[in-house]
Amino acid sequence: MAFLSSPEFWIALSQIILINIVLSGDNAVVIALACRSLPPHQQKKAIVFGSVGAIVLRVILTFFAVYLLSLPYLKLIGAALLLWIGVGLLKGEDGEEEMEGHSNLAAAIKTIIIADLVMSLDNVIGVAAAAKGNVPLLVFGLVISIPLIIFGSTLILKLMNRFPVIITIGAGLLGWVAGDMALTDPATKNFVEAHHYLHNILPALGAVLVVVVGKWLASRGEEPATADQPAA
Repeated sequence: MAFLSSPEFWIALSQIILINIVLSGDNAVVIALACRSLPPHQQKKAIVFGSVGAIVLRVILTFFAVYLLSLPYLKLIGAALLLWIGVGLLKGEDGEEEMEGHSNLAAAIKTIIIADLVMSLDNVIGVAAAAKGNVPLLVFGLVISIPLIIFGSTLILKLMNRFPVIITIGAGLLGWVAGDMALTDPATKNFVEAHHYLHNILPALGAVLVVVVGKWLASRGEEPATADQPAA
């Protein structure tokens, strides 16, 4: 249990929790849509069973991601993917599709599990990157994410709508983790060791890149809507 006294452990755990909070908005919407046609007494069951099943699959996927990220060049690919996810988060295009509500409990649970699995790639990559191969940290972070998803979905959405800065901070964090991930790829190990300054520059550059590009693309996406408004 000595790792509990390590500042690095708590910093990484905080990153995992924030990544889960920021990236669970899609999953919260999926849960709400899948359960909206159920009788009230079945909605809570669908949320609990569907979320638990989805998280079990997410844990399995994340363990695979931790292993894959130990192979050469895959961390560089993962870093690029994290940058793309962070930019997309600020751009505001999550690719959510319309989802049919179910009046059957089993069908709603199945929909929640499958949809969460498909939409959890960003969570899996982000959590695996923040954990940096630390299995106790990985398990701890994922266990903490369970109540966040089951009980905190509505609160998360309300907080994001009320305090948009949470989304910006989360996107910047993904960029920071992406830069840090690129530094630890086996293919770049020797180069990074010869240039120690990259440890400070690359993560910060990743965070700035995500926020600047994401905000720029978001502003471009708002321009056509403004231009299409009829003149008074």
